[in-house]
Amino acid sequence: MGSPPDRNDGPVDAEHDAELPRSLPAAAREVEEFVASGGWDQPIQLFALVSTSALLAREPNLVGQVDPGSTLTPIAQDALPDGDLAEALSGIEWPDAVDGCALAQEIVVLPPGADGAESEEGLAVSPEEAANHPERREARLVAAVLRDGSAACVLRLRADDLVPEEIVEHPELAPNLVTALRATLRP
Repeated sequence: MGSPPDRNDGPVDAEHDAELPRSLPAAAREVEEFVASGGWDQPIQLFALVSTSALLAREPNLVGQVDPGSTLTPIAQDALPDGDLAEALSGIEWPDAVDGCALAQEIVVLPPGADGAESEEGLAVSPEEAANHPERREARLVAAVLRDGSAACVLRLRADDLVPEEIVEHPELAPNLVTALRATLRP
């Protein structure tokens, strides 16, 4: 874990800034692969996304530890407080040196049609009912955003006895989470 570097006060490199949104899906995959290396049943994890070139310019001791070919470098942050995720995110403000952020969390995914199912009382399915749904799939979701509003999401569906592991990528997999992460980057 570490602190992101301060943004360089020099001239903005327009070509580099244009590369950031193109590199966001790769950064989201990198975060997911990092979290996956620790196995399943992990807590929510938050990452700052910083320009690799700016990071190496400010922290030359990281040469050899950071892939200089990556446009963005994820930096793991301290654990979020227990409780409501939306509330925890609403209290986060990133410094200017942070170009974006990513969040990894484990979720339960229901098949199409089941998420709109109603309980016996006619109410939407609760998280507890979803967790016990016979067709549920456990998954890890990574949502990543940049200051310019770009988003990328990666969903790894956990394998079980009947279904192999599957990875899905699409920027609109988690619109509410993406919106909450974008709010942490607003000045």
